[in-house]
Amino acid sequence: MTELQPLHILFLSNHNTVRSLMAEAVLNHMGGQRFCAHSAGCQPSPDGAPHPLLLQTLQSANIRTDGLRSKSWDGFALAEAPHMDLVITLCDEAAAEVCPVWPGHPATAHWSYEDPTRQVKSQVEQLYAFKQLLHALHLRLELLSSLPVTQLDHLVLETEARRLATP
Repeated sequence: MTELQPLHILFLSNHNTVRSLMAEAVLNHMGGQRFCAHSAGCQPSPDGAPHPLLLQTLQSANIRTDGLRSKSWDGFALAEAPHMDLVITLCDEAAAEVCPVWPGHPATAHWSYEDPTRQVKSQVEQLYAFKQLLHALHLRLELLSSLPVTQLDHLVLETEARRLATP
């Protein structure tokens, strides 16, 4: 009997310090052996550091943060990079960028989320915005992870992921 390979999903945002890292951490937390989540940005943080409130938000939800770092999407366009099954942009800016050609020609979708660091001024309000983002991503990723992976071909995966973009 052949063991099912996990679906590789790449989440993209501009700086890869909040939204895409959060999606990576949440899906890896909840996806078990069915998914292998990755994240990247078109303009990653120069020092590779995730936003401190991202780490605080994930840790308060008992989601592992070790290994999370901001990275460029260029590394995922290399021939030796893992081939993605699905690439999801999480911000309008990243969706508007000219993306690299991904090996394996994965399915694509766009889920638009506001940057919680730009929405509010105080740290308390920002933390609340981070928790709202975590809740919204968690709900959408639960729906994604409930899809029957064994029956998903490229077109169905793309159609379902795009359908999930609308609340």
